[in-house]
Amino acid sequence: MGWDYRKSVKVGPLRFHLSRHGVSRSYGGRRFHVYRTPDGRRHVTVRLPGGFHIGKTF
Repeated sequence: MGWDYRKSVKVGPLRFHLSRHGVSRSYGGRRFHVYRTPDGRRHVTVRLPGGFHIGKTF
């Protein structure tokens, strides 16, 4: 079994996620959220009423 580490720090509207893979960042609210991974990919999620959500990775 491998090891893992995760820590989140909120600075204003941004949230930084520290892990053994690197530093990622995210921002947004409950309905719209953008997340950038340590390797540079961007994931956008939009949550709609009724439990529906749409996500796209760039």
